[in-house]
Amino acid sequence: MIADDRVLREDFVPSEVVHRHDEVSHLSETLEPLLSGGRPDPAFLFGPTGVGKTCIARYVLAQLCEQEPRVRVAYVNCWQKYTRFRVLYSILEAVGRATDVHRSTPKDELFERLSRTDDGPIVVVLDEVDQLEETAALYDIHRLSHVSPVLIANREVELFAGFDDRVRSRLHAGTRVRFDRYGTDELAAILAERAAKALEPASVSESQLRAIADAASGDARVGIGILRSAARRAERQGSASITDDVLEAAIPDARTAIRRKTVEGLIEHQRVLYDVIDEAGEIEPGDLYAEYERRVEEPKTNRTLRNYLTKMVHYDLIEAVGERRGRTYRLVDDLGGAEGES
Repeated sequence: MIADDRVLREDFVPSEVVHRHDEVSHLSETLEPLLSGGRPDPAFLFGPTGVGKTCIARYVLAQLCEQEPRVRVAYVNCWQKYTRFRVLYSILEAVGRATDVHRSTPKDELFERLSRTDDGPIVVVLDEVDQLEETAALYDIHRLSHVSPVLIANREVELFAGFDDRVRSRLHAGTRVRFDRYGTDELAAILAERAAKALEPASVSESQLRAIADAASGDARVGIGILRSAARRAERQGSASITDDVLEAAIPDARTAIRRKTVEGLIEHQRVLYDVIDEAGEIEPGDLYAEYERRVEEPKTNRTLRNYLTKMVHYDLIEAVGERRGRTYRLVDDLGGAEGES
């Protein structure tokens, strides 16, 4: 049934994008100075999870590199690369300049090495940039005239609240590209394009694709995950097409797999917060912070913890119940018990 599994992967970039033409045009215009030797303004891509921010960034930059091969692209996922050292190292690695860099190499030396890679423009995509534990790397990037940032995050207010003054003042004038949730029709069309390339003909019906889009609530990441899970289930059962029973089972299965993967990617301090909430069932912020501080050696500030919690809410891992004074946190769903993907 599955003809090309790559198309069902979350990081697959299609040759043509569906329902994001305005965003593609806006980002392309922002980066256009690179084609004439100029430096574009910083670009910000804002929107909820699963609305195509990363996909569009990769798509536009692939198009740009076809027009100007001298442009090099460094993609940094700040879920994993959340320190100044890791960001600088990732950029150097992407442009082939990370030879002989060790964990003990001073960060200023990494910056100096990056400053000497001026044989062509570099576009640095910092995905999930609000996961950075320190913003010094953003200041580094701004100081280098041949390096241009594309910053991807959920919400502008929360991102800028985490910046120090020097970073905030330098990046404030950047271009904003905003993404809204997909409608059911839009997401169904995206899934139809994926299914046409990934699956054998007649593997999934239009009504099933709409059911997937409706269950995903505008989140393409979830929708593609459901389609992938259903196709793999059907294939394991030796079926020539996705049945309604398989689809019904795949919906919670895919959500569980996505949540589990997201939990596994949490940085240390976020994972402590998550575990405390998990163990408590439901907990007030004061009690949560107190228990967190008891478990870690170097606790973060309350503002940083609020940012961490907000990020986990965006990713549907936890939910905030009630207003500020009476607010509590609890998990969205139990990650145990589902079959998961193989």
